[in-house]
Amino acid sequence: MSLLVVGLSHRSAPVSVLERASLSVDTQVKLLQDTLAAEPAAEASVLATCNRIELYADVDKFHAGVAELSTLLAQHSGVALEELTPYLYVHYEDRAVHHLFSVACGLDSMVVGEGQILGQIKDSLALGQELHTAGRLLNDLFQQSLRVGKRAHSETGIDRAGQSLVTFGLEQLAQGVPVDGWAQGKKALVIGAGSMSSLAAATLARAGVSEVVVANRTPERAERLVQILNEPGGTGVRARAVGMASVGDELTRADVVVSCTGATGLVLTADAVEAVLDGGEGSLALLDLAMPRDIDAAVHRLDGVRLVDIESLAEASADAPMAADVDQVRTIVSDEVAAFGAAQRAAHITPTVVALRAMAADVVAGEVARLEGRLPGLDERQRAEIAQTVRRVVDKLLHAPTVRIKQLAAEPGGAGYADALRTLFDLDPETVASVSRADLNDADVKNRGRV
Repeated sequence: MSLLVVGLSHRSAPVSVLERASLSVDTQVKLLQDTLAAEPAAEASVLATCNRIELYADVDKFHAGVAELSTLLAQHSGVALEELTPYLYVHYEDRAVHHLFSVACGLDSMVVGEGQILGQIKDSLALGQELHTAGRLLNDLFQQSLRVGKRAHSETGIDRAGQSLVTFGLEQLAQGVPVDGWAQGKKALVIGAGSMSSLAAATLARAGVSEVVVANRTPERAERLVQILNEPGGTGVRARAVGMASVGDELTRADVVVSCTGATGLVLTADAVEAVLDGGEGSLALLDLAMPRDIDAAVHRLDGVRLVDIESLAEASADAPMAADVDQVRTIVSDEVAAFGAAQRAAHITPTVVALRAMAADVVAGEVARLEGRLPGLDERQRAEIAQTVRRVVDKLLHAPTVRIKQLAAEPGGAGYADALRTLFDLDPETVASVSRADLNDADVKNRGRV
């Protein structure tokens, strides 16, 4: 089986295509289930953010896997395959590992170095574990990508290369003025209460807005976010929760609006924004971080309105300077990809080595039993000593070859050593497979909840 990723991102597709191809959580669940039901795939995970949709799978056939995963992405995104195909990229084996590790470090983000992607990878892993679509390979891969991402942020200054999408968006709204100064005293309306909206609310509170109003379809989630903002010893900002029906009224009082919901249609139309502005002399700053968009792009044409959305952020980030730390992170990624590949190749031969040692133990037990039948006069101590001696001889004979074959298997191109070992010792393939299944079950139990 081999690792394959098929996807599209802000680097390969225009925002208009990403917007149409975005996947709700329910759609992600169905996509994973259908991928696992497809013939070429044994495991599957999906990484869906506001600027990327990637389907990871462990497949037994490359070309069939690419065709199947591409078709499934098209079916579940609602974008026709012939339209989606030009924007899809494919990574296989070590290149797929390299891609995810780069994503985890923020090297492939719209804003280089942003750390929010780690939370999104964590969510992706949790979903795969919950649905049991992520097996040993994808559990190992996503767990390791989280460790690599954390290592990059702790050992380098990659954080200096960029910020979160929220911070970057607010900087674009502020147009060169420090956000802390620009936000002072403003009234903020945050639409949505998910991770991105929560980050926006906290960022605005720290920047010095006088009030944060959180609007959400689920009142409980809005109340929880407000409770966090109002905690003693916090930012000191006034915060309150409202329902989505109150967005229009709150819009009349807001100076800055950040919207990031999972809605499939527009949350704020140009007409609604224009109605708020009619008769007033104020201005309104809008930050749309949703995919598909929450705010009608037509508000660009309204006087007194500044809109920053995913599309304009993509254009602005193209000119962002790269930090010197990026090279250091790339070195970390390359080293970690090599280490991951070696570990996976070594793990691939382990069931064969275990089966070989089990066969040797059976041979020893059979010969000791045969000896006891031919020499019935041996006492218990003598039988134990003979049995121990035979086991030591077998262990010494097997030790060097098994250690060496694990080393060889960990090297590039070492996958064939497991087949050679099975052939040389005439090992039963079903015995090796049963060891693999036992390892997989152990890994599944061990990985549940480890996110």
